[in-house]
Amino acid sequence: MSSAGEGLSRPLPEPVRAHVVELAAQVLGAMPAANVPPPLRGIARFDPRKRARLGSAPIAAQLENDKEFRELVAEALTAAWPELVAALAEETVPPAAEPVLVAAAAYLTRPPGWAGLVEQARTDLEEAAALGNQREQAETRLREQLAAQRTAAKEEVDRVREQLRAARAENADLRRKLHDARERAKAAELRAQELDDVTADVRNRIAGASAAAETEIRKLRERLAEAERQVEASRRAAREGRSVEDARIRVLMDALEDAAKGLRKELALPTTISRPADYVTQVTPGPPSVRAVPARALADDDPQLLDQLLAIPNLHLIIDGYNVTKTGYGSLTLADQRTRLLTGLGGLAVQARVEITCVFDGAELDGPVQVSAPRGVRVAFSAPGQIADDLIRQLVRIEPAGRAIAVVSADREVAESVRRMGARPVPATLLLRRLGRT
Repeated sequence: MSSAGEGLSRPLPEPVRAHVVELAAQVLGAMPAANVPPPLRGIARFDPRKRARLGSAPIAAQLENDKEFRELVAEALTAAWPELVAALAEETVPPAAEPVLVAAAAYLTRPPGWAGLVEQARTDLEEAAALGNQREQAETRLREQLAAQRTAAKEEVDRVREQLRAARAENADLRRKLHDARERAKAAELRAQELDDVTADVRNRIAGASAAAETEIRKLRERLAEAERQVEASRRAAREGRSVEDARIRVLMDALEDAAKGLRKELALPTTISRPADYVTQVTPGPPSVRAVPARALADDDPQLLDQLLAIPNLHLIIDGYNVTKTGYGSLTLADQRTRLLTGLGGLAVQARVEITCVFDGAELDGPVQVSAPRGVRVAFSAPGQIADDLIRQLVRIEPAGRAIAVVSADREVAESVRRMGARPVPATLLLRRLGRT
């Protein structure tokens, strides 16, 4: 509020103030024209989407100074949350009630001790903000640990690859040795056959010969036996060497496969290069001519909403570019707006590791826009005759059913249409706030 309420030492917390003004803007639109307070008659004619935003200060002042108008707004809140209002009237606070809603109800209905309830809500919101900072610090530490683990995993993969290369070289050497052993065995068999032939010939020629011939035959048989033992030993050695080598190769291959699977899972590597959004008809920016769904339900304006969405695996974040830039820094030129937004999105893509598509309205452009898109960010301009809102809906529609999609835009029509298609709308202010922390 612009001034502290009766019984308050400080102004209302900003989330409580925004909630109260939004509720009052809705009541103002439903009031007969004759009953509208004079200071608010001009605001009552505003579009419902702009009434709370453009008439925030006059509405807040009227609530502070006009008891009857405040009681009308309190009646609307009582109709929406009768149990909460009844509990506050009995000086009790439901344990599951949101601090912002409790403070808004207390401010409008003014039950006993309402100022304390507002201050308690202020304390709860400050604690929630502090908790969010702690969570962000914890996430930073986890990211650092993950980077260290990835480095260690890469080193382990390099080590396993080196072992695999050594194993392959050793396997090739063993294969060569096995081939040589087989060749020697064949030579020995041929030699043995030759000896058998010689023995038979000798037996035929010296049949009934003397002991000297028998001695010579015995020596030849002993040489044949030795040759056979050598052949058998060579065969056994070859079989054992092949068995051990096969076992070593199998163990190394299994270790490499397990390491690769673990690394792919840890790095969340994509299975395909193309994304559904790459097939949507759009105007691709030219190169620059010179170097230049969360764990719990959250409201659309909850500061934690975008952080929880970015934690969803394989999220596709679609951004209404000019809608965001004109909300955050509309005084800059369009080129400077694009550059500032894309620079922030580049850092966000590195941190969050999600698919990001930034859509700009290109319907009124005379030619291709020269944009240097940061790594990890897809930049798209709507084609002539098409507005950026239609391109955003087309990007949402082409995604497969069940994929997590978030659309950043302050345009309520865009938000409602993408919500019906299964995407989660996110106010532009949340993205601007998140980029401010990057």
